Amino acid sequence: MAHVHKLVLKGQTVPISTIQRIIKNNVNQCRKVSTNQGLWAAKTHDENSSNPVPVGEVKRYATDCMVSVGVKEDHASALADVLVAADYRGHYSHGLNRLEMYVQDIKSKICDGNAIPTVLKDKYSTALVNGQNSLGPVVGNFCMNLAIEKAKKHGVGWVAANNSNHYGIAGWYSMLAANQGLMGLSFTSTSPLVAPTRAKTATLGTNPITLAAPALNGDQFVLDMATCTVAVGKIELQRRKGLPIPEGWAIDTDGKITTSADVAMKGCLMPLGGAEETSGYKGYGLATLVEIFCGISAGATYGPNIRRWMDTKRKADLGQCFIAVDPECFASGFQTRMSDLMSHLRHMEPADPTKPILVAGDPERAHIALVDAEGGIRYHVNQINASAALAEKLKVKPMKHI
Repeated sequence: MAHVHKLVLKGQTVPISTIQRIIKNNVNQCRKVSTNQGLWAAKTHDENSSNPVPVGEVKRYATDCMVSVGVKEDHASALADVLVAADYRGHYSHGLNRLEMYVQDIKSKICDGNAIPTVLKDKYSTALVNGQNSLGPVVGNFCMNLAIEKAKKHGVGWVAANNSNHYGIAGWYSMLAANQGLMGLSFTSTSPLVAPTRAKTATLGTNPITLAAPALNGDQFVLDMATCTVAVGKIELQRRKGLPIPEGWAIDTDGKITTSADVAMKGCLMPLGGAEETSGYKGYGLATLVEIFCGISAGATYGPNIRRWMDTKRKADLGQCFIAVDPECFASGFQTRMSDLMSHLRHMEPADPTKPILVAGDPERAHIALVDAEGGIRYHVNQINASAALAEKLKVKPMKHI
């Protein structure tokens, strides 16, 4: 590797010096349960971890599962790409942990896995898309590719979509734009799981925000965050592992903060910032911003009108928003300044020498490098067992470990 200057990680060319530094500083942390950094990965010798599963094998399994319930190959593959990307990047809450939900949506016929999105309105740099109740990643890819096309022509592409479904990690779509030298943003409304500040019932979703911005040599700033303290998938993972949740993640049915994952699933998530005293009202405001960009602008269901989480009695009709911006429309040298800023941040003296300063996207790149070094993705044994059970149920070939 002494003669290798760059690595291509999931479509991103990253300087080897950057990856070596990130791995050196973070590989030990990557082997720990570290939900606060999004770097959950089982220890190599942890009795609760599986042997690595090759990335290609994870995609094959996820694709086969969707095809087995009637989804055409290209749509199944599009979904599998997003799920695999989540696990590959260390966001296990949105990877295989979500597969059975998609399968159930197709089996119950509440989602049309083979539908093709259509453009309802098209004006210069903007468009409104009807997702036709297709799989969320199919709608998301369609919309972001349209936004990218418009950005290359007009400088900005802004696409809103209605009649969509859960689309996986929001960062997938922003990175589609960043991989082509554009700034990419994406937002989605979700089922009401979050209680507004001072409330005790859920009205807003986890409503993620993402921005991916290109820098030199393929490096990228990739922010992908929920507007609540934590995504519901992470609480599901804690419950799956029988572990408590940190204080400030959720409230019970009486509006009191809880550390029980089981109680949290019956209560509500808290907005980013947690309690009012710790600025939770800011997360509440950001969640509402996403609702305006998505459900309100797209004419989809919004806020308390969206179906409850895991409810398959009616379609989701989620609103989503995709934005691509050509930075060359502004001051020249955008990527150079991005690299300069990120380099400064990364090389600042840390308060704790064992915890270097990171830039959004660095933890995920470190996790990708760890997966590549080990030859595959490690899953908690409970996830492996759940995946094996689903494979048997759908009569598809289960995942093979290394």
